[in-house]
Amino acid sequence: MGKIFNEIKKLTEFENDFKKLSKRFRTLDEDLEVFIDKQLKLYHKLGIDNNGIFHISNMDINAPKIYKAKKFACKSLKGKGAASGIRIIYGHYEKEDIIELVEIYFKGDKENEDRERVLKYYKKVS
Repeated sequence: MGKIFNEIKKLTEFENDFKKLSKRFRTLDEDLEVFIDKQLKLYHKLGIDNNGIFHISNMDINAPKIYKAKKFACKSLKGKGAASGIRIIYGHYEKEDIIELVEIYFKGDKENEDRERVLKYYKKVS
């Protein structure tokens, strides 16, 4: 797989979320690779919006742009396809072409992203 973005960073808290979820969903490692290769590439590189990624605009953050991915195919959740209920929150630094993974969670465990966490990492820079 070729390099799509300059860099893909995983925040420590993302890593912790990921480890916990991986115990329940064994295919998560592979699923994340597919997500980056397909979903993020389509949306950010090819400009194709399949209604799977949404910009969270009401955060009052200058950079990066914060997104929530609602379409995440998880093979462990058979028969669900991209509507697996797994959500990813990430920041995209457009100029630097960097993706920063902030949070991953299962919708069955919690309804929404941890806004406090996002704001903690990306306080508004005036």
